[in-house]
Amino acid sequence: MKKFFLTIAVVLMLTSVFPYVNPDYESPIVNVVEACAPAVVKIDVVKTVKTSFFDPYFEQFFKKWFGELPPGFERQVASLGSGFIFDPEGYILTNYHVVGGADNITVTMLDGSKYDAEYIGGDEELDIAVIKIKASDKKFPYLEFGDSDKVKIGEWAIAIGNPLGFQHTVTVGVVSATNRRIPKPDGSGYYVGLIQTDAAINPGNSGGPLLNIHGEVIGINTAIVNPQEAVNLGFAIPINTVKKFLDTILTQKKVEKAYLGVTVMNLTEETAKALGLESTSGALITSVQKGSPAEKAGLKEGDVILKVDDQDVRSHEELVSIIHTYKPGDTAVLTIERKGKIMKVQVTFGSSSEEEKTTTGEEKIDVLGITVSNITPADRETYSIPEEINGVIVKESTGKFGLQKGDVITTVYVNGKRYDINSVEDLKKVTSIVKNGDYIALYIYRNGAKVFVSFIYQR
Repeated sequence: MKKFFLTIAVVLMLTSVFPYVNPDYESPIVNVVEACAPAVVKIDVVKTVKTSFFDPYFEQFFKKWFGELPPGFERQVASLGSGFIFDPEGYILTNYHVVGGADNITVTMLDGSKYDAEYIGGDEELDIAVIKIKASDKKFPYLEFGDSDKVKIGEWAIAIGNPLGFQHTVTVGVVSATNRRIPKPDGSGYYVGLIQTDAAINPGNSGGPLLNIHGEVIGINTAIVNPQEAVNLGFAIPINTVKKFLDTILTQKKVEKAYLGVTVMNLTEETAKALGLESTSGALITSVQKGSPAEKAGLKEGDVILKVDDQDVRSHEELVSIIHTYKPGDTAVLTIERKGKIMKVQVTFGSSSEEEKTTTGEEKIDVLGITVSNITPADRETYSIPEEINGVIVKESTGKFGLQKGDVITTVYVNGKRYDINSVEDLKKVTSIVKNGDYIALYIYRNGAKVFVSFIYQR
């Protein structure tokens, strides 16, 4: 019994020596979460996707028992992401890859209430999109935008989202770097100018807000590094990039992108040495469009673009991705190398949509499962298509015969007969005569090379 009372006495003595620390303290993060979480939503999406056969064994099995191989199956898939309300009318910002091509969109609020939502507009390349809750008689909580240009490394970063479906999960870290770039998973280009954070971001966080300590949105959580390679490396699109294009998304349903007016190629060490250049990275200008912003700024063939403002350029794909974060009318300072000398050139970007007005528009070619248009100067810049390449460019593809966005169809062969393609009308005429069982070959220009795509046409 004496030992018991002795133990109690020691405990009482220790608790009096080591009092409860910071009894009235409350983390400011708690205030941010309480204020902002009601405006963060869970987004459930149903999409129809087309799938093709990639397993040769399964192809043989299907042909044996069902006679012929269909071009692809359609099936519905469900996915989820996050978003946040930025307007009391129920307008929500999220990633394009979360809601693009959705058949049905449902949003869930913090209190569990669910609403149907409609797609308003967005851009696949920038990976931003706007949806709207279908409720006209209700005002919703919303978040304020911050200034991502003022973000500093080391400041608090708070992510709210729905990782792996765990609704309204909060993770905290710091801004660990700014102005990052990473390749997109599908190889279509780069995310540029990203905010890097060590606040845990997981699948399902995409589209949710990255907040500062004042409860302002500084970015849209977008990408993560494969957890098998690294942990606590997440990336967000700066909110200032989003703000540039928000008005055109709301009014025109799409983004109007900047246009420079050059065709470029990646600069290899061998090419640099052959041209007598100091740089071994950058984008080498191979042609300048007449009357383009590039020509007006004095850019010339053989110039190497090293930087756009403070962003390094290491490849053609990076240059295009950086240019497309600007809007028409924006100015930028390009750092270039010309004949061994480093120079700075100021350019005012034009509009890619202005260049597209010279075309006849886009046309669906159901036989090939693609949408095409005549090639514009903006297309030549985006996909680095040389002036001597003529044909039509693929704008959308179901993947039916292996065709990809950005492919240029230059020639079509039908049962051994050749048809040169110089316009959308040429392609429409050729495909109108294609019959079931015809042998088709397409000569296309893709990523700097000419390749054949061939198949037997089956309806």
